[in-house]
Amino acid sequence: MSDESAAAITAVRRDWVTEHRELYLRSGGTQGHIMDITPVGGRAFATHCLIKYVGRKSGKVFITPLCYADIGGEVVICASKGGADAHPAWYLNLESADEIAFQIASQAFRATWREPAGDERDKIWAFLIDCHPFYANYQASTARILPLVMMTPIAPIATFTEADATGIRQS
Repeated sequence: MSDESAAAITAVRRDWVTEHRELYLRSGGTQGHIMDITPVGGRAFATHCLIKYVGRKSGKVFITPLCYADIGGEVVICASKGGADAHPAWYLNLESADEIAFQIASQAFRATWREPAGDERDKIWAFLIDCHPFYANYQASTARILPLVMMTPIAPIATFTEADATGIRQS
């Protein structure tokens, strides 16, 4: 996918992503966890988490909503950026961190993260595609391999608030 196509997709989704994040945060996670994303090729009962991470350059805290799946006690997210040729900023920031925080509904956790490889990645990718079929279309639109990130909870933490985010990221 060209940078121009990725920019167009980002512009269309920007308002929805912002509204989704605000709904999730303002409700303490009671809303925003399950969303109907059939208009973008998803399911009517699609699961979403929030991830909280620190910008590697800015040092600001960002919170991003993402689709997720739970497999084998770990939470898997995909660094798809809608099938763009470049990785999403959240993934680039995560690469320079040992830990991440995530929230599912009204429960938040400090977590470690890893990227599966080989046969394990293939198995997890197949599971993720079954949960969120649009990721297959995203993968088909780019030459890069979409990274999978597995998050393992370490300890419960307070749910995220709008005040936690010192930076606003749209993609």
